Amino acid sequence: MPIPHRIPVARPIFNGNETKYVQDCLESGWISSVGKYVERFEAEFARHSAARHAFSCANGTCGLHLALLALGVGPGDEVIVPSFTYIASANAVTYCGARAILADCDRDTWTISADEIATRITPRTKGVMVVHLYGHPVDMDPIVELCRARNLFVVEDAAEAQGATYKEAPIGAIGDIGVFSFFGNKMITTGEGGMLTTNREDLAARIKLLRNQGVDPKRRYWHTVVGYNYRMTNVQAAIGLAQLEKLEWHLGERRRVAASYAQHLGPLGKSIDLPQVKSWGTHCFWMYVVALKPGVRKNRDEVAAQLAEAGIETRPAFYPLHHLPPYEDRSLKLPVTESIAARALCLPTHAGLSEPDIERIASELQRAVAT
Repeated sequence: MPIPHRIPVARPIFNGNETKYVQDCLESGWISSVGKYVERFEAEFARHSAARHAFSCANGTCGLHLALLALGVGPGDEVIVPSFTYIASANAVTYCGARAILADCDRDTWTISADEIATRITPRTKGVMVVHLYGHPVDMDPIVELCRARNLFVVEDAAEAQGATYKEAPIGAIGDIGVFSFFGNKMITTGEGGMLTTNREDLAARIKLLRNQGVDPKRRYWHTVVGYNYRMTNVQAAIGLAQLEKLEWHLGERRRVAASYAQHLGPLGKSIDLPQVKSWGTHCFWMYVVALKPGVRKNRDEVAAQLAEAGIETRPAFYPLHHLPPYEDRSLKLPVTESIAARALCLPTHAGLSEPDIERIASELQRAVAT
């Protein structure tokens, strides 16, 4: 019997103008952070995001840091952040000398809610960072309304959700600043890289200044503030532009994979919960994440190990931030986050998956939860 090929959990796909644009960078010599592809990528990204401004940066974490700096976050401030997220969300708050106040998530979307935020607001609260987790948008209107009434900012961590929409509006331009990631496993990739989006002129000017070492845009080598070298290279932007040109294809492939999973995993309804999609949003399915139901014989890690033996790579859901050493607080009880994080498993999700691949994954998952 031939050994089945290994199915990775994620894989970038380059089927557009990536090679052509990168070759142009190499031949022209414009390979650093100045060049036509940086400008084109930013302009096209702003258009896709329905934002007035878009600023590329070195990676998504840099983008979150820049966003918080532009909003004036500093020592003594508090920023409310969901505990169920990748650690970069909280780290960016810590970089500013502020404190991340960790909150629970909604049972259906696994994202933060206005009601949960309201219970965490104190006199030190400066703003809120929402996370469009795994590609499902946050219910934004109640959060924006709450924060506007309290004079709090809203940062959208959209690292995992490019292409998702909220009430037909692209995510990332609903709050004050949106931040995206272009890591190799994201919807589109530049290898490493990120993007900030905003409709506010004051924040746009501040982001542009801080991203480029604080240099005065009208006076070369004159630095007005302590800034950061968080720029994206022209080569990265060339890849990003080519990927962005194929965004609808990438989104369509994720939807195809998600629909196929839903069909093949439907019979496992007694053992696993499938992703929910609210009527007010569209899910981009950065990752297709299932959760084992309580009472399944094996735990999530045992199921993942059995899938790995079958040549299928998976990933656990993010650990709750309040269980990780930098932010550990065992006195903090966030029951929804703790339950989902212990049971959720990320299945392979990328455009390279064939229908036989998905059938194989579903079959092996069914075998794992049944034995």
